[in-house]
Amino acid sequence: MPEFTLHPQLQKDTIVVGRFPLCLLLLHRDANYPWFILVPQRGDLTEMHQLSEDDRAQLTAESCVLSEVLEKVFEADKLNLAALGNMVPQLHYHHIVRYHGDPAWPAPVWGEVPAVPYQKDELAERLATIREGLADSEFVSAHK
Repeated sequence: MPEFTLHPQLQKDTIVVGRFPLCLLLLHRDANYPWFILVPQRGDLTEMHQLSEDDRAQLTAESCVLSEVLEKVFEADKLNLAALGNMVPQLHYHHIVRYHGDPAWPAPVWGEVPAVPYQKDELAERLATIREGLADSEFVSAHK
């Protein structure tokens, strides 16, 4: 299997939070929403069915852990999970915390409102919140 390399667009649009046993966890740079992305660390994959059966189970488990933490620590009204891949073909799963009244509610977040960059303190707080929420899981922070 080819070596894992993060797609250039994901490198540009995200910040590495850390990793699970299978997936790299990224934070999208759009501060409008707590928006995280799981990327299985396997080379040249575009679809979930291309993962081994064990990796599919691991991806599901990691997605569920992340979803539970997001729901709890960000007090989500709703979670949006999506694997589109139209712009970035590399297999990746968006986990977006949504609130009634957020800038795009109730529409999907894509193209609804302009992205807002994080302020330095806002970014530090968001990263600390998710890392603390994941502390009891198999998650490994990028900055311990």
